[in-house]
Amino acid sequence: MVQTKQNHQNNRNGKSKNIKKIFQFKINLSPKNIFLALIISSILLMMFLGARDVSRLFPQKTLSAVLNDIKGQEVKKIEVIDTKLLVTYKDGKIYSSVKEGQESFFKTLTDSGIDPKSIDIDIKDTTGGAIWINLLSNVLPLVLMVGFFLFLIKQARGAQDSLFSFGQSRAKLFSKDTPKISFKDVAGVDEAKQELSEVVDFLKNPLKYRALGARTPKGVLLVGPSGTGKTLLARALAGEANAPFFSMAGSEFMEMLVGVGASRVRDLFNTAKKNSPAIIFIDEIDAIGRMRSVGVMGGHDEREQTLNQILVEMDGFTQNENVVVVAATNRGDLLDTALLRPGRFDRRVVLDFPDMEGRKAILKIHINGKPMATDVDWDQVAKRTVGYSGADLENMLNEAAIQAARKDKKAIDMEDIEEAATKVKLGPEKKRLQSDLDRKMTAYHEAGHAIVTHELPNMDPVHRISIVSRGMALGFTLIPPQKDRIHETKTHLLEVITSMLGGRAAEELIFKEMTSGAANDIDKATSVAREMVVEFGMSELGPINFGPTIDVMEWGGRYMNEAQISPEMQSKIDRQIKSIIDGCYKQAASILKKCKKKLDLVASELIKNETLEGEDFEKLMGGTPRPALAALSA
Repeated sequence: MVQTKQNHQNNRNGKSKNIKKIFQFKINLSPKNIFLALIISSILLMMFLGARDVSRLFPQKTLSAVLNDIKGQEVKKIEVIDTKLLVTYKDGKIYSSVKEGQESFFKTLTDSGIDPKSIDIDIKDTTGGAIWINLLSNVLPLVLMVGFFLFLIKQARGAQDSLFSFGQSRAKLFSKDTPKISFKDVAGVDEAKQELSEVVDFLKNPLKYRALGARTPKGVLLVGPSGTGKTLLARALAGEANAPFFSMAGSEFMEMLVGVGASRVRDLFNTAKKNSPAIIFIDEIDAIGRMRSVGVMGGHDEREQTLNQILVEMDGFTQNENVVVVAATNRGDLLDTALLRPGRFDRRVVLDFPDMEGRKAILKIHINGKPMATDVDWDQVAKRTVGYSGADLENMLNEAAIQAARKDKKAIDMEDIEEAATKVKLGPEKKRLQSDLDRKMTAYHEAGHAIVTHELPNMDPVHRISIVSRGMALGFTLIPPQKDRIHETKTHLLEVITSMLGGRAAEELIFKEMTSGAANDIDKATSVAREMVVEFGMSELGPINFGPTIDVMEWGGRYMNEAQISPEMQSKIDRQIKSIIDGCYKQAASILKKCKKKLDLVASELIKNETLEGEDFEKLMGGTPRPALAALSA
């Protein structure tokens, strides 16, 4: 009973809240709304006045019949509305009739020998309604026309205002009340954090540095691949700095009209100077900071004028005090040399893919709010993700959470993370229909990769083999680096090429045929061999770089210059590349001939189970299981 009363009370409260919401509204008395209200009310009034003719609702009688009924004392009351008559009889019936327009109804009764005083007559005046109708019909079109022209004038004025506002900066201001992140929310880029922390300290304690003759750095350039945390660091800088933070993308300076970009730069720096000490962040600065035109080719006038204005604002004739410019780009090689010199961007901070400890720290940040199973080995996950950026790691954990939720799990386990890591790099699984012959060819191809890799002494262990299609590949073989590799040796590169060619060698050994499935392997193997000869000097031609060079022109411009190679030398380079590929292919074929029984065994297991983990593969090869962790796609 108590519960029922409580439910009734809740229902009443809910209804009262809904009623309050219905009647809680605000009236916006803008000129536009008032104008619309006048028009709507005028139309409704005209409709109301036009609908007052109620005589059409009752049956009609002729005027002579009505007069005869009056003489017979059957009529109780008559209402006169202009030329219409509403006749109410004593029995309650109502009829309508029409009198002559120019003649008074009293005169009509007198002429018919009827005393007007013998009957109740009610005459209603409709001249006021007629006046309103005439007035509205004459005035309303004029009001609508005037309102329409006022609307056009207002729109033209707005367009003119927007035209003159092109030169205003569109930077977003992050104030003290804006939700913030701090340097604690950024990991894997400790050196960059240290550089930006000093910039924050410069702005907070300028006297400490001026006492020693130090000046505030005018610019910090963040350079690194996509996903390494450049924009995230800038957001953390905005959270740490107790100063106005203006954020703007490089493309936002560009506009169709020449000179608008330079005007926006001036407006941005003037606003920052008024709020100094302040920080300006320009994301993707390569959109406007590319090197200016050199040689006979013309440049983009708008971009060059914008760049020139940035150069002047950062270190021109007028000194810029207490305004620090932080910029980010993943194409630092394209920036103009005048922009990179000391006095403009004093510090150049390079962000790279995180190392193992950095990946652990990034994973620790991104697992907040995610229930994790106790079987997750974060050291193994960090080893598994060599070459992943911070964005890749965040995406991996998000995909793992989605997969765990899809399977109705209460926590994310190691299986979810493993699948998510593979999905991030190779794409989702595709249940592509394949014939038995296609499955067999794919199985031998991937088994060839795995066995050749296993037999090479300097290669990392195989982590997983699968003939399940992902992305554009019909199968894949995961071969992880066991550690972050800084230097590449000639021996290891030759073994990498040999491993890549293991799939083609297995196809020829088993099927006496070549397939198109090895196209990606051949492309990658040829690229590595070419780099060994042309760039790394790892061939019989000696330590010579045969690749394109960058010439620095005397006024500071740069342009790519193809290396001057004679036809004879180019022929030698091609022979060296072919020699490397042929030698590695022969080695892969030799390994597979010796291990043909193991090749058949691994391929049959793949056909049966579709996927082999590293431990199972090692057992088939007769060795002890080894940990494995990264990727070589077939």
